[in-house]
Amino acid sequence: MAKADGFKDFVLDQLADLRGLTCRAMFGGYGLRYRETFFGIIHKGRLYFKVTPETVESYWAMGTKPFRVTSTMTLKTYYEVPADIFEDAAQLAEWAETASTAQRLKPARRRVASKTRKSKTSRIARARS
Repeated sequence: MAKADGFKDFVLDQLADLRGLTCRAMFGGYGLRYRETFFGIIHKGRLYFKVTPETVESYWAMGTKPFRVTSTMTLKTYYEVPADIFEDAAQLAEWAETASTAQRLKPARRRVASKTRKSKTSRIARARS
């Protein structure tokens, strides 16, 4: 049986108007998706949304900080949603839509295949010949 998380339930209630919102357990917290776009994290009683260079200033203006995973690792692309925002369902839904829309509008990164590395044994054989 899944353990109860009152904060997660509160956030999901606040975002109930976003049809298609999903929440999935991940790494001791929860990931939020809207319209197939990953945009939010709920972790240890805090809510974080994905930011862009255009939206991060709104978070800074309200004094929030980036998601600190551990004492040595910080995700600067996710910022804590201010309490004033997540307590107002309409504002929270607006911020969530902005976070997810910004993700969808970004051009997909093209992955380039790395060069095949030769095995250690083939390098040793070549060196011996």
